[in-house]
Amino acid sequence: MAKTLVIDQEACSGCGTCAAIAEDCFAISEDSDKAYVVDQSACSEEEIQEAIDTCPEEAITWQD
Repeated sequence: MAKTLVIDQEACSGCGTCAAIAEDCFAISEDSDKAYVVDQSACSEEEIQEAIDTCPEEAITWQD
C-alpha cells in the first residue's frame, strides 16, 4: 500500500515553505490560506521529505 501525504489543516499556518520547496506537490489555497497537496507523485521523495522536515508547524506527514 502506498503512503499518502497529509496536511493537518488546523496546524498549517500557510507559510508557504512546502510550496517553495516542492512547488509541483504543494500549493497554498486562495480560499483558506492553507497548504494542500496538488500531486504527490510530481516531486521526488527527497523534495517531499525536505518540505516535511522544514514545515515550522510540523503539519505535513505520511499516512499509510
